[in-house]
Amino acid sequence: MRSATVPTPAGPFTVVADGETVLASGWTDDPSALVALMAPDLRPATVEPAGSLGAVTDAVAAYVEGDLTAVDAIAVRQHSGPFVTEAWAILRRVPAGAPVTYAELAAKAGRPEAVRAAASACARNAAALFVPCHRVVRTGGGLGGFRWGLDVKRWLLAHEVAEA
Repeated sequence: MRSATVPTPAGPFTVVADGETVLASGWTDDPSALVALMAPDLRPATVEPAGSLGAVTDAVAAYVEGDLTAVDAIAVRQHSGPFVTEAWAILRRVPAGAPVTYAELAAKAGRPEAVRAAASACARNAAALFVPCHRVVRTGGGLGGFRWGLDVKRWLLAHEVAEA
């Protein structure tokens, strides 16, 4: 496994990848913090720092520059149960600039009553940006939570609206 960090207006963004498949990512410069978020069966024994991860870090840079769909084609590997896995797949299809509510995410995942489970799927997402849990807000438009902080979530949502 390798890691690389890309500067963004919201702070350093690090990706841990297996080849060009993202295993974890987020607004930190500490790859070990990302490894801790991974499912135990995906955690590598070591992570080698790299200056670039090819298409993965190129996609992050392109996203920051305004190509909001650049990260969509990057493969992601995470493990969880069926509902969470389905919620993550649905999140990958939420378009930039068009946030959904936790209730809408639950309904799209086939369990409209599972609003808290939808929020939990967002909280358990180890691949921020590539699985855009920042695009989920509370009913009424409140931001809800975000592992990387509400300032980062605000920047992401504003960036996507401005570039959409």
